[in-house]
Amino acid sequence: MKLVHKYGVQLLVVMVLLVAPQEKTCSLERITVASLGDYMVTDYGAVGDGITLNTASIQSAIDKCALEGGGRVVIGPGRFLTGTLVMRDHVELHVTKGAVLLGSKSPEDYPEMVSAYRFFGDEWVKQSLIFGANLVDIAITGGGVIDGQGEAFQVTTNVKPDRYINRPFLIRFTECSRVEVREVTLQNSAMWMQHYLACDQVLIEDIKVFNHCNKNNDMIDIDGCSNVVITGCVGDSDDDAITLKSTSPRACENVTISNCIISSHCNAIKLGTESTGGFKNIIITDCVVKPSSRKEVIYGLPQGISGISLEVVDGGTMDEVHISNVVIDGPEVPLFIRLGNRARPYMNGVKMPGVGEVKNILIENLVVRNGGSTGCSITGIPGFPVRNVTLSQIAMELEGGEGARDPRREVPELEDLYPEATMFGVLPASILYMRHVDQINLFEIFVTLQNPDDRVPLIAEDVKGMKYEGINMAGMENIDVLEK
Repeated sequence: MKLVHKYGVQLLVVMVLLVAPQEKTCSLERITVASLGDYMVTDYGAVGDGITLNTASIQSAIDKCALEGGGRVVIGPGRFLTGTLVMRDHVELHVTKGAVLLGSKSPEDYPEMVSAYRFFGDEWVKQSLIFGANLVDIAITGGGVIDGQGEAFQVTTNVKPDRYINRPFLIRFTECSRVEVREVTLQNSAMWMQHYLACDQVLIEDIKVFNHCNKNNDMIDIDGCSNVVITGCVGDSDDDAITLKSTSPRACENVTISNCIISSHCNAIKLGTESTGGFKNIIITDCVVKPSSRKEVIYGLPQGISGISLEVVDGGTMDEVHISNVVIDGPEVPLFIRLGNRARPYMNGVKMPGVGEVKNILIENLVVRNGGSTGCSITGIPGFPVRNVTLSQIAMELEGGEGARDPRREVPELEDLYPEATMFGVLPASILYMRHVDQINLFEIFVTLQNPDDRVPLIAEDVKGMKYEGINMAGMENIDVLEK
């Protein structure tokens, strides 16, 4: 069922079945699992001294719990060192307050765990601290800490794929259903913090993430998953923060993200870069993007590259994305929407993807503070426009301070380049540069520039079906759009 927005944008009506009942169902099922019994890892020989390697002991508790029908495997107070742990059906790994589950610093303690599911990257990232494939009813909970000690895994080359070898993810679940990660603190992964691939019914709730010890330190990666709720999370990462991906033909769809506070040196909220299966029915609301507490940068910029980046460059369709009530403080580029054509196949031997689609995007009630001088952009490529975008009720404070630029100069297409919000350099428009777009609505946008700027505020090049009203900048009312 769809509802027509007053400005003509079609909005997905997210059925109650996909949101509130899903959260309630997950919680009820988890209570049922917990009631089956607790399995204390210390009863299986685990020692919380931070020195003893407890992989076998904790794994024994997990296996016994699953064998007896499920329940909670409990990590009590102490520091429990471990290598790879393999989750089982109907098992909740519960890290209590005062407990720290420590990842081993030795690559030898992370055997390769390869699932049958094929996706981009499956040939070179094969290690995890906590791993599960083809499971049902699994959870990681509790008020404790899981620390990957990822700074111990040094990157000695920038050559792919060698730079990824022997750097385990903290959490990786593939083709699992009814997955919960709640209330734990996750920190210091050697690679991405958590990767959920081709999973269904995922709840990530009230977790804290700090990931600034190595390259590729993402916060959350949701990859080709369906029916996902991310809520109440607080995270600070060097690389991308909350990221939706599609590294296989499976779409990332029916996802809600709400009430999160996030920081990143790269992109705080991102759809892409990989987009093979596309993105459908995504709602992001009531979130805050704020500057990272860590000023030392591995990737990106101290203030962050972008607040919101929506990207399709490897084929696939992005359709029905609704973002509302978001405060963005600090990143260089508050908003970046990009349809490109890198056309990278998700695995060897498959057909190269065609140009994808980006359509039906609504962004409203956005507040931006301390944005940079680069400018925002919405760009497709020749013959393949971004379609049906509405920006409404947006207040932006940008740095400005740039000198005049010829508004008719050519901005390079760069259609096969890796998409990044700063990819075009400083844009000729101080607020928004639009190119290759069909049907765009701009309503009630107010901009303050911290420094005088001689650029044209808004530029539209090869843009069709544009409507705009109420675009104001401090000292200038009812700004027109320069159309090329």
